[in-house]
Amino acid sequence: MDSDKRDKLINSSNLGELLDVDFGVVGTPARDEFDKETEAFCLAQTLKEERLKAGLTQEELAEKIGTKKTYISRLENGKSDVQLNTLYRIFEGLGKRVVVTIL
Repeated sequence: MDSDKRDKLINSSNLGELLDVDFGVVGTPARDEFDKETEAFCLAQTLKEERLKAGLTQEELAEKIGTKKTYISRLENGKSDVQLNTLYRIFEGLGKRVVVTIL
């Protein structure tokens, strides 16, 4: 890492500034990719947490919604994209509701 970037990281006062230095400002390709990956990670973690709260194994959830355990595993590990209708089905199977907000 070059000394200019290191100095900017050290002098950052909040998370937004750190992200700007490390990944670029919002709207740049690197930052957009980082934000996309972050959202996918958060969704995967939410799915796993809700499944565990419901007391279900990956296999039990998969059976409940008519898919395979390997698919649930891939989703929870961020290795697969999910279609919106499948996302609705998964969370309905967990007794939850998905609300989509367009910003």
